Amino acid sequence: MKNTLQAFRFAFFILLLYSCSTIQKIEIMKPEPDEALPISYKITSSYISFPLKLTVKDIESQTNKSLNGLIYEDKIIDDDKTEMKIWKNGLINITEENEKLKIILPLKIWAKVKYGTSALGISIYDTREFNLNGTVTLLSDVKMSNWKITTSTELENIDWVESPTINIAGKSIAITYLINPTIKIFESKIERSIDESLSKTLDFKSNMLDLMQKVSTPVELSPTYQTWLKITPQELFATEAVLQKKSINMNVGLKCLMESSIGLQPKSNFVREKVLLKPSSNLPDRVLINVAAVSTYEDASRVMNDNFKGKEFSSGKRKVTIQNVAIWHKKGKMIIALDMLGSLNGKIYLSGFPQYNAETKELFFDDLDYAIETKSKLMKTANWLAQGMILNKIRENCRYSIQPNLEEGKQNILKYLNNYSPTPGVFVNGKMNDIVFERVQLTNTAIVAFLNISGNIKVDVNGM
Repeated sequence: MKNTLQAFRFAFFILLLYSCSTIQKIEIMKPEPDEALPISYKITSSYISFPLKLTVKDIESQTNKSLNGLIYEDKIIDDDKTEMKIWKNGLINITEENEKLKIILPLKIWAKVKYGTSALGISIYDTREFNLNGTVTLLSDVKMSNWKITTSTELENIDWVESPTINIAGKSIAITYLINPTIKIFESKIERSIDESLSKTLDFKSNMLDLMQKVSTPVELSPTYQTWLKITPQELFATEAVLQKKSINMNVGLKCLMESSIGLQPKSNFVREKVLLKPSSNLPDRVLINVAAVSTYEDASRVMNDNFKGKEFSSGKRKVTIQNVAIWHKKGKMIIALDMLGSLNGKIYLSGFPQYNAETKELFFDDLDYAIETKSKLMKTANWLAQGMILNKIRENCRYSIQPNLEEGKQNILKYLNNYSPTPGVFVNGKMNDIVFERVQLTNTAIVAFLNISGNIKVDVNGM
């Protein structure tokens, strides 16, 4: 997720760097910033839905990692008159057969069986030890429950590599003809050991919550501009798992909030216990992302100063050069303060609200004008500036097409939708529609730009 969303910063910078690129005012009565509490803004939830495929070969690989050496041990003989140890005796082979997992497991079994009778208060018991070495074949039904894939395994048959033996007076006696009819003694315990192992291997709940915790850690998109992306997961959805075509297939959905910001690293809002994990009968194969790109006025001023300090504007023989830029909020508009040197020395203030034209894909200030304090002073001291020639040039420079930036952002994202592998064995493919710059909102403390993007994603797990 981190890399896919890096391109969102472009619209963020456009708002800060271009829409205010030529903002100017004069200093006599400074329009003081609002002191009211910050105005809240609403973030629309994003939805990321994608099919997830886990190949049977990966299940085989993870099961072999999970099951090694002694895989089952029962030390209590009195509960069912059987004590048992089961060892994995070679690599497990797992395939798909008629929408079930077919598991071939080489194993070695040692068992102690207690037998005898109890009557008239007298107990007469003895024990016998069995040694078995063979390959068992099992079939497992696969189901999804509470974000955990569960299996119901049944033993189909056992092929003995060595004849089963029993210890009698210190000697091993072959008992193949006896053990085959009584294999039920061991069958349920073998089935249980396989189900327990597959349950650990295919537990998506803890894995997904671990992943969500990583996703929620704010990511720095650009060290140069100190831009950050913060994702707050809200809900996770999953459809029933289906085993077919040599893989377990399911659809996964994520509902989350996304915010981009400039400045210091924001704090994560992730609370593991608050993330809801829900089943779903059907999830659309689509992505709908809404991003709120946030910049405090202090950080926006810093970025603009880095890019526009020393910019010159002229009208005839008159010239002014910007020395410093600062912006803040006042009664629903942006106040832009410009320190100038040249034909006019001092500080002027502009007032306006950034607009966006969706048809032309342009950012502009529709009503950018001198603040009242500035205009009254200019009329007395610098009428040539008040008449608007410089202001008109500022307005012209403020109109900027972001179409190339939108296209560049789209191309950057597409790189991560063409067999992209964020981690070994995981592959991401997909397509996306155009990025849409939706609107701008000013708060008392920050500028908020809203973007959205749609498309679809497919995630394959193959070769972990």
